Amino acid sequence: MTEVVAALIFENGRFFVGKRPPHKARALLYEFVGGKVEPGETKEEALARECREELGCEVCADSLYTDVIHEYPDLTVHLSVYLAHFVSGEPQLLEHVEFRWILPEEIVPEEFCPADKIILEKIQADFGGLHVR
Repeated sequence: MTEVVAALIFENGRFFVGKRPPHKARALLYEFVGGKVEPGETKEEALARECREELGCEVCADSLYTDVIHEYPDLTVHLSVYLAHFVSGEPQLLEHVEFRWILPEEIVPEEFCPADKIILEKIQADFGGLHVR
């Protein structure tokens, strides 16, 4: 099982998401930014490192929001999702092909990586009144 972390960044009523590049698995699907935990790292350290590498800015994990286990055809991931916030810098397209700040009602689960769909359902339940399509 692969340990993976992701940042759920919520500001001004919008969620921050990135679109995966065309040459990677789950190409051109949206995801919450993050990546694999390396040996010897805490999940919080991995999240900070992955965001520096993928966004070119500093992100801080506030608290664990949820975690899910998802089986893809090519790997099984244990995805830990942290409520997080930007600390410094502006996000850059270093890994993704697009960034978006989306309103909850703009969420289209089919446009996200399959492991994120459970998270989207939790967001809908927790943030009440969200209209996930």
